[in-house]
Amino acid sequence: MESLLPIIIQLISGGVGGNISGALLKNTSMGPLLNTVAGALGGVGGAAVLPGLLGSVLGTGDAATAASSGIGGIVLSLVAGFIKNKFMAKA
Repeated sequence: MESLLPIIIQLISGGVGGNISGALLKNTSMGPLLNTVAGALGGVGGAAVLPGLLGSVLGTGDAATAASSGIGGIVLSLVAGFIKNKFMAKA
């Protein structure tokens, strides 16, 4: 069960990050559900990529996992929102 804790932290932190980005930038928000899903996926990706890029800045442990997941959630949610707006504007 202990091995599931980092994944749960990544999903929750990413989902929170996705909703924070949606709340701050209303024009890229996809709604709470899609912001959460995109953020959760970004959280898992961010936790995999960011420690390699910013390992000395973030450190290690659950707090570093939460921080990198939150950043990943924000980034993926923003990118998905920009892409959605770009395609919806043409439709």
